[in-house]
Amino acid sequence: MNSFISWIGGKKLLRKKILEQFPDPDSFKRYIEVFGGAGWVLFSRDKHAVMEVFNDANGELINLYRVVKYHPEALQKELDWLLMSREQFFDELNRNDRGMTDIQRAARFFCLIKESFGADCKSFGVRTRDMQKAVNYLKEVSDRLNRVVIENQDFERLIKTYDRPEALFYLDPPYYEAEKYYPDRFNPEDHKRLRECLGGIKGKFVLSYNDCPRIRDLYEGYTLVEVERADNLVNKTESRKYKELIIKNF
Repeated sequence: MNSFISWIGGKKLLRKKILEQFPDPDSFKRYIEVFGGAGWVLFSRDKHAVMEVFNDANGELINLYRVVKYHPEALQKELDWLLMSREQFFDELNRNDRGMTDIQRAARFFCLIKESFGADCKSFGVRTRDMQKAVNYLKEVSDRLNRVVIENQDFERLIKTYDRPEALFYLDPPYYEAEKYYPDRFNPEDHKRLRECLGGIKGKFVLSYNDCPRIRDLYEGYTLVEVERADNLVNKTESRKYKELIIKNF
């Protein structure tokens, strides 16, 4: 199934190639997405493992996931009158969320994601979209999330909590020298902190990154798989490719 939202750095175009690099499903019993975002890899299968964990540092995003999981009907009711509307988008953008319930906050954030340009939650996306279809889809998403543990932790703490020999971590961190485009704080030194954390784990990891000298140096000695995807920031008539790496410790 598809994700129910877009997000900066989403892996819709690369998920098939990422899944090709996963180990045999029988070799791991817990699956952990450390930088969850839109969850394209999570949603690509009905179940990756007996235990599944989805994490992101963005509190508003995680509140949306939790509300979709536990209260899909209430969220759908809150979104009954959602339109693809510039006025509605800016009303929600400028709305003070003080005193809102979690469901109201989730509805506001869903509107901002779905109606903004490139999921930036700041600028209105001038395009058509079937918002009722998007709202109806939330029940299917809730069913998929039924047994998924949803976390809102720093990546290092999360990895240490769930690391076991039978664990598989999938990581899609902010890309090197592109940190400013992501909605959550990720400093240049965090790339090194992530590398050091992954160097000591008991489980397996699959990591997606932009292909650049700094990342190649950091992960020297690991399995580096070169992949390409279409650059979705250029005109559709162009065919420019964007080079990325899939990095593994097995």
